[in-house]
Amino acid sequence: MKKNTAAWARDLACKHLETSLPRRWAHTQGVARQARTLAPILGDMADLLEASAWLHDIGYAPDLTDTGFHPIDGARYLRDTHQVDRHLCRLVAHHSCAPVEARERGLADTLALEFGFTSPPLGEFLTYCDMTTSPNGEKLSVQERLKEILSRYGEGHVVTRTIQESAPYIIAVVNKLDSEMKELNPPDTEENLSPQKAPSSLPTATGTQGPLPACP
Repeated sequence: MKKNTAAWARDLACKHLETSLPRRWAHTQGVARQARTLAPILGDMADLLEASAWLHDIGYAPDLTDTGFHPIDGARYLRDTHQVDRHLCRLVAHHSCAPVEARERGLADTLALEFGFTSPPLGEFLTYCDMTTSPNGEKLSVQERLKEILSRYGEGHVVTRTIQESAPYIIAVVNKLDSEMKELNPPDTEENLSPQKAPSSLPTATGTQGPLPACP
């Protein structure tokens, strides 16, 4: 099976996550499903996005832990063990505002030196898929997803601080891509036209028109 494809990525993620981390595997399957829904606006880049969705959390696997920061651990494994395409490695390393958490963990220089200073093309699409999928793999709103993360990690945790700082970018990404998908598939009800809003404990994005804000 050809490397760097979604099918190959699915099998590799399954090998490392299905048994050791079944809930993480359920989430990963849901993120991949979300990636497939974006195929109409991605064209020939759709398979790369789906591959990154399958692999984005592979660094959580107990046998791959190195730094303890899963985006770096996963991307290093893909690069060093499987010689995966650099673009795919960078998507895994930078997914869902990973540079913000890397800075909190003192790993910002490591991330930047090994996988670049900025998120690569398709990074916002992977963020969309991750941030609209529950830990159990179910589709949910970005508002629900952010609340769930804050509740799970609690006040003061490094992940909580990361989400609070990154929320405007995450919300803007989801709203923008939702709008693009709705242009292709117009909603049937007015309710579906309402943009997502931040939980009350998070800052609110300024809107979805124009360029997205940079990930902090």
